[in-house]
Amino acid sequence: MTSLTEKDKATVRAFWGKVSGKAEDIGMDALSRMLIVYPQTKTYFAHWKDQSPGSASAKKHGITVMSGVADAVTKIDNLKGGLLNLSELHAFTLRVDPANFKIISHNILVVMAIMFPNDFTPEVHVSMDKFLAALALALAEKYR
Repeated sequence: MTSLTEKDKATVRAFWGKVSGKAEDIGMDALSRMLIVYPQTKTYFAHWKDQSPGSASAKKHGITVMSGVADAVTKIDNLKGGLLNLSELHAFTLRVDPANFKIISHNILVVMAIMFPNDFTPEVHVSMDKFLAALALALAEKYR
């Protein structure tokens, strides 16, 4: 994996500053998209009464996911250490296959590109992709 440069980190922080006000919408759309495009991910949400796109459960979990992303932005200099508790939760309690971190990351990128086409430049794309990959790797830390 390519590490985040200082320029990448600055780009991520700046872009997050622009899009964070829409984090709930990004989260709901990304999660809804994931459940449709990758239906195997529904197994983790079997307890939801409604798994349809835009459902209350998808919105609630989308907020949770994006709160984690927001937290990661603040811990961008030490993702593995900063997200250790979240890694433990996903590995030992939720037992989420870490491949799903890449899936949700991809969907977050897609939604950000759709929602912010003028701000989602190729440079932002590269930096956000690297950041979300580093975030997924940090979440997978306790699986090793």
